[in-house]
Amino acid sequence: MQYLEFWRLALFVGLLSLFMILEWAWPRHARRFPRRQRWPSNLGLIVLNSLTIKLIFPLGTLALGSLAEQQHWGVLNQLALPSWLSIAICLLLFDLAIYWQHRLFHAIPLLWRVHRVHHVDPDYDVSLGLRFHPIEIALSMAIKLALIVILGPPLLAIFLFEVILNGMAMFNHSNLNLPQRWDARLRHALVTPDMHRVHHSQLYHEHNSNYGFNLSCWDRLFRSYRAQPELGHQGINFGLANWPLAKDNRQLPGLLSLPFRSPSQVNKSSTNKA
Repeated sequence: MQYLEFWRLALFVGLLSLFMILEWAWPRHARRFPRRQRWPSNLGLIVLNSLTIKLIFPLGTLALGSLAEQQHWGVLNQLALPSWLSIAICLLLFDLAIYWQHRLFHAIPLLWRVHRVHHVDPDYDVSLGLRFHPIEIALSMAIKLALIVILGPPLLAIFLFEVILNGMAMFNHSNLNLPQRWDARLRHALVTPDMHRVHHSQLYHEHNSNYGFNLSCWDRLFRSYRAQPELGHQGINFGLANWPLAKDNRQLPGLLSLPFRSPSQVNKSSTNKA
């Protein structure tokens, strides 16, 4: 199991570096703020979230999956299915669960207060795929652990899902100018940067669409798919319209306290610092 943890970390670092290079070489749109004003906080959340998970949950996804396998927990551990079929079922169900998790974080006001940390960023690049409040990361981890106990997935399925989850989150949040013909073909199956970019629009009906992170079929199936932004990809405004471009929204302390503040409080704070 330790070698799986090593490869998960290695692939995460490798993919993050790759998408940083690709979006630097072929950017989709101009940055509103320089990297130095956003990346320290966005990337700092990775470290904080990792520490939070280790403190709250004694077992990670792979460790719990190994225990579930030993104890024969979960539906799939009671069935004599071929390994490839168990893995395929798990990847589909995990993907569907994350789609609905994301949609509920938009629909339920208390969850939205936490999730809006991800949405107030006025720029769009690979670092945004890692910008989540520790509370959201903890809740997401609890959901994944519950699914592991219920399903009893093979360890390889858990490993593949974690790699896909991180890799696709970075891919579809990257400021990558993917050729339109590639985008059109890829989005038949996968969520592309152009498809997910619509989800970060300030327009209400646009940021309440395109919830998928990996397979694009869920948005089509559950009627939350929107092909293109109304203002086009060069005219799209990122962030939330009722939140100011406050410095607090680009610094780690401000991001951590954001779920507990209102837009008016941020406005006041920004004015006082001006």
